[in-house]
Amino acid sequence: MKHILFTLFVLPTILWASNPEPKEIKWLSFEEAIALNKKNPKPIIVDVYTVWCHWCKVMDKETYTDSTITEYINQNYYAVKFDAEQKEPLTFNGQTFKYIPNGRRGHHEFASAILKGQLSYPSTVFFNKEAKVVYVAPGYLKKPMMEKLVNFMHQEVYLNKDWETFEKDFKSKL
Repeated sequence: MKHILFTLFVLPTILWASNPEPKEIKWLSFEEAIALNKKNPKPIIVDVYTVWCHWCKVMDKETYTDSTITEYINQNYYAVKFDAEQKEPLTFNGQTFKYIPNGRRGHHEFASAILKGQLSYPSTVFFNKEAKVVYVAPGYLKKPMMEKLVNFMHQEVYLNKDWETFEKDFKSKL
């Protein structure tokens, strides 16, 4: 009887405690990230997505749940999830960006601005500490690529080294 109770109640509790929930990225609105950045400057990473985008959901489930990536982003960035089809206006640098309807769908002017008109979902946009776009990575990013990219951008390696050299150096450290 003791063995049955142990198996039914104690063992699952032990297993659950040893496998805690994965850490999550602390997603902010863009306005919150800008306000925090004014007090304590950090780069900003923006996940531009849509609710209907399959690869956006895969990236949320696979890339943005990786503990190495979530910890690095939470420590070194202000992270923003931005729905490229959201209806609410957004004001940034004195300009108000709005939703532009187009048939059954439309897009937000802010998404178009930071993606330089290339509306591709998902896209990951990197802003520097001065809140200026420095890099846009269109498409689904697997964990290894995202890990390299968040390091490359946060450490501002792009100022002194091209991506190919950085990637080669990164691989040699693994």
